[in-house]
Amino acid sequence: MIRVKICGITRPDDGVEAARLGADAIGLVFYDKSPRSVSIEQARAVIAALPPFVSVVALFVNPAREWVDEVLSACAIDMLQFHGEESAEFCRSFHRPYLKAVRVKPGVDLLEWAGQYPDARGLLTDAFVEGAHGGTGATFDWTLLPEGLSLPLILSGGLDEHNIIEAVRRVKPAAVDVSSGVEASKGIKVAARMAAFISGAKHGSV
Repeated sequence: MIRVKICGITRPDDGVEAARLGADAIGLVFYDKSPRSVSIEQARAVIAALPPFVSVVALFVNPAREWVDEVLSACAIDMLQFHGEESAEFCRSFHRPYLKAVRVKPGVDLLEWAGQYPDARGLLTDAFVEGAHGGTGATFDWTLLPEGLSLPLILSGGLDEHNIIEAVRRVKPAAVDVSSGVEASKGIKVAARMAAFISGAKHGSV
């Protein structure tokens, strides 16, 4: 069964609602240039409100090691997600499961990327938008995704309740990740959109 992550959670109520609707994981953004960025205090409030068995993923973009260590010491984080140019050595050095995000465009060799991060739990594919590191709402050409990827594929980038069934049926990813596609505004989730998205992902994978 496909896994679903709702990323860019900023409010405890949104995290609780995502979990109630069937999300397997929620994402917290620790990147101050993102409009969905959370402080450690906000993150702790979201995590404290979650029910059991919902994974918490912490997203970083080219972070200082000290910042990752600070987040990990203060918050109950299950997995790390790196969206910048972090090396595999850096990603694995925190001794936590991690995902590596890749912004996809023609000429990007995902097989090579997977080979560079062999111990990642998955390769998260997002749309390439100049100067942005995710959360743009832009899609990319799914035909650029190769077969035979050595890591589980997590599809993101412009997904919403309208295209999620087609995306899952065409790409057959291990998981999907959504942020802007279930929002009223940046960081503010809409329960009905989350419900439709999660339902579509699960339905499309059957």
